[in-house]
Amino acid sequence: MTARTDRPAFLLVHGAWHGAWCWDALRTALDAAGWRSHTVDLPSSAAHPDGAHPDGARPAGLLEDAAAIRDRLRRIDGPVVTVAHSYGGAPTTEAIAGATDVVRAVYLAAFQLDAGESVFSFLGAPAPKDDTGRTPPNPDARRMYYTDVPAAEADRAVARLTPQNVRSFTQPVATAGWRTVPSSYIVCEHDQALEPARQHELAARADTVHRLPSGHAPFLSMPGELAVLLGRIAGTVPPRGRGADARSRRGR
Repeated sequence: MTARTDRPAFLLVHGAWHGAWCWDALRTALDAAGWRSHTVDLPSSAAHPDGAHPDGARPAGLLEDAAAIRDRLRRIDGPVVTVAHSYGGAPTTEAIAGATDVVRAVYLAAFQLDAGESVFSFLGAPAPKDDTGRTPPNPDARRMYYTDVPAAEADRAVARLTPQNVRSFTQPVATAGWRTVPSSYIVCEHDQALEPARQHELAARADTVHRLPSGHAPFLSMPGELAVLLGRIAGTVPPRGRGADARSRRGR
């Protein structure tokens, strides 16, 4: 099906240890339903030499990831719905603040953090004394992330995981874009990585909450169902500007 230009486009933002490759099946399903989609590779989990920011000055963290997302948004024509997974919710929250073309932010089992929060602080994890290193993928990644993904596909995904810069987990969000951009949260009810109870805490910050009977990676386990849900969410986008104005008046 030809993608319809009268609809907003999706920008899909991956989580820690992953890359834009993880969205391939979902993008196929979205394309079949006439939705345009785009992706971005976050520098904090891309396979850069030495795990450094591309300028070599310091390891890329949340702020560098947010800059990459903002740059990708600038290159997409028309209104955009961001879809952020897991860690990707944190830099997306930063990136969408003041982004005039973002009409809705969708958090998929993601960290919908407030200003001053980091991934570690929300989880109650102690910040390391040195956050300039990298952390390898979880050795139990197959069970944590892909428990409901077909075995062969889960094995392929595990093989593509890359180390993640620790700085991405320790840097706090400076501006919470969801306070001015309408947001939706998708709770993954059988998630083994980010417990559903913690997801519900984060989802309380969103305007609407949806649920999927999936593990942490529904883009691999049920891409068709996820595409349908995203289409339904994007179809409720209000006329440009009204959602942001309403949130500002409520002081959320």
